[in-house]
Amino acid sequence: QVQVVESGGGSVQAGGSLRLSCIVSKYTLTNNCMGWFRRAPGKEREEVAAMRNGGTFPEYADSVKGRFTISQDNGRNTAALQMNNLKPEDTGMYYCAAYAPYGGSCMVGDWADGGYWGQGTQVTVSS
Repeated sequence: QVQVVESGGGSVQAGGSLRLSCIVSKYTLTNNCMGWFRRAPGKEREEVAAMRNGGTFPEYADSVKGRFTISQDNGRNTAALQMNNLKPEDTGMYYCAAYAPYGGSCMVGDWADGGYWGQGTQVTVSS
């Protein structure tokens, strides 16, 4: 059974940093994607960052470009999301997912629903 487990959420003041981690087990990541999504209260889910396994071109939502960095450790089936200069609007539940790419991209929105998801980790940024 595929498992996706996130860790590293927490509370931080605006301008601070957090690092989220994700580990995927029993899933072949070769040529597939790992992505980070978030859902803020009262808002739709947003895909914030994604990266193809073994790839060199991470993809980001405009809202986090220059502040968030996604990385992967292919050998360990793990991914991380380094979040710097956090803003109150970054508050939300963050989810890691493993899924197939679509059209050569890993920023696939609802297409990722066909993949495997973790339970989420809460990030709270206070002003």
